[in-house]
This record gives sequence, structure tokens and C-alpha cells, in this order.
Amino acid sequence: MRFSKLDYCQYLLSRQKNFTQTHLAEHLQEFSHDTINRYLSGEKLTPTLLWENVKEQLIPQTNGYLIFDDTVLAKRYSRSIELVRRQYSGNEHRVIRGLGLVSCL
Repeated sequence: MRFSKLDYCQYLLSRQKNFTQTHLAEHLQEFSHDTINRYLSGEKLTPTLLWENVKEQLIPQTNGYLIFDDTVLAKRYSRSIELVRRQYSGNEHRVIRGLGLVSCL
């Protein structure tokens, strides 16, 4: 069995606080942290993919909101974390080493 987009999307949908690879690996006994890390570093997961997986589960309401927020977590001194990339930080108004994070409320 291989780790897939469906596995990752289901994990993101079920979590409310902890979205780390370590936490995911602790809850999926059949996949190690390294397996998940290799998958995520080689796969391009877009917001459209997540939306396609959740839109059927949402119940539209006139006073309800769906909020997406993207941020860059600064990791200036993390040379060994594979997912750290150089990317623009709006908070620092420049390109920094960091992790991209998208939250959905």
C-alpha cells in the first residue's frame, strides 16, 4: 500500500490543531514519517485539490464563512528540513527560508 493524496487530504480534513508529518505518522501505523516526507516533497498539492475533496461535504449557509489563510513559517536556521524552501514572506517583505502553510477555517 502506498501513501496517496486521498490519505493526506483526509488527514488535513480531520485535524483541527496539529498538521505535522510526525503527528500523521504516529496515527497511520502503516506509513513512516520518512515515507510521508518523500511523498510530500515529490508531490504538488494545490488548493484546488483540497477544494475538490471537501466541497461536497460543505453545507452552504447565508451567515457562514469559509476562510483560507496562507502563511510562511520562518525557518532561517533549518538546513536539514526538506520542505523548507526560499519563498516570499509578506510579514518580512522579502524572500526567506520557510515552510508554506495553508489553514482552512
